[in-house]
Amino acid sequence: MIMTHIRTSLILAAGLLLTACGSATYVTSGSRVLIDSRYDAHPDSAAAAFIAPYKARVDSIMNPIVGYAATDMSCHQPESSQSNLYTDILVWSSSKFNEHPDFGVYNVGGIRAALSKGAVTVGDILDTAPFENKICFLTLSGDKVLELFRQITGQGGQGLSHSVRLVMDKHGRLLSAKINGRDVDPKASYRIVTLDYIAQGNDKMEAFKAKTAVVSPQSEENNVRYLIMDYFRTMMKEGRKVESKVEGRITVAPDSPTATN
Repeated sequence: MIMTHIRTSLILAAGLLLTACGSATYVTSGSRVLIDSRYDAHPDSAAAAFIAPYKARVDSIMNPIVGYAATDMSCHQPESSQSNLYTDILVWSSSKFNEHPDFGVYNVGGIRAALSKGAVTVGDILDTAPFENKICFLTLSGDKVLELFRQITGQGGQGLSHSVRLVMDKHGRLLSAKINGRDVDPKASYRIVTLDYIAQGNDKMEAFKAKTAVVSPQSEENNVRYLIMDYFRTMMKEGRKVESKVEGRITVAPDSPTATN
């Protein structure tokens, strides 16, 4: 984790001092600061010289290509190509842990940058998934799954895996919920893959607090960013570009007089 923070700090410093490549936005102390060419007008040569050897090391870590994106992908609500992809990657990764989840959840707030069509580097993935989140498996009863889905639609949507189809009205009320083409059974149990951060009930998904049978591997290689890289590398080895699309996992319908209980 310390190395991650060091690399991120060096990249930010190098971007301020050594580049003039359009603009970027960084979040600091809870606010957004636009980083653009104005900071290149008076570069600090001493600071640039100090950073230079570290920048070379950072570049050697960040620039290797892990795969190729077939299209531009970004994250937004209620559903997006990037949130769909990252949630499906959680499901794809599950076999490594001998797990077979019914569905996956990925918080849109945890996706911090878009992916551009073409080569995708280690640094690109780190930009999109900068947190120390680990993959997590858990079980919820069907009634708690419905509660979770109501919490998800109530805040405009989150990343859901391919097996899920939710319909909500324009006010965020859940109208219907299906997993693998079937209505959610309140009396059944469902296995879910998500991030350990969300599993704690964060991002207003408090239904996860009722979880049971938790499997939450905490070793570094189980950080979600590395699982995403593994997926991209696997696709590259197979000669495939990574694809994802919006396919109706969360749709907005006209208001209905009756919402799902």
